Amino acid sequence: MSPALAHLVLPPDRRQSPTALQVQRGVRRLFSEMGCVSLPEFSLANGRRADVIALCGAGRLTIVEIKSSVADFRADRKWPEYRDYCDRFFFAIPETVPESLIPEECGLIVADAFGAAVLRAPLEHPLSGPRRKAVTLRFAHAAAGLLHALADPGAIREGAL
Repeated sequence: MSPALAHLVLPPDRRQSPTALQVQRGVRRLFSEMGCVSLPEFSLANGRRADVIALCGAGRLTIVEIKSSVADFRADRKWPEYRDYCDRFFFAIPETVPESLIPEECGLIVADAFGAAVLRAPLEHPLSGPRRKAVTLRFAHAAAGLLHALADPGAIREGAL
């Protein structure tokens, strides 16, 4: 990272629990170690918001849904709607959530604030070329918007990100 960007920090997103934020941090560190770039709270074209989306080598897109508790998992049945926007889909959980809760066809990551580990690889379902392009362009636009907001907070209109 360039020294000019080293001091920039995203403002905290107050929609997640402290546990979910710690899992998010660990997941993003894992993807960084894997040579991928990631964004939190990524809005999809279907109106859903992915907890984390990662763009990896050869343009492969991975979405991670964070579940911070058993109740969180049981209350949320929207996760199948994310599959149309990624090549791979994972759940990420803290160590306190039973691994057996996560459907077998989904990838599984266990994470805390300091890192994460992939416990199970997901089934892959490659995106079509047009969908991949659309999601990748949306990723680039969101990333550029975040960078601009960090560098010049007064320049971004409310709700633009």
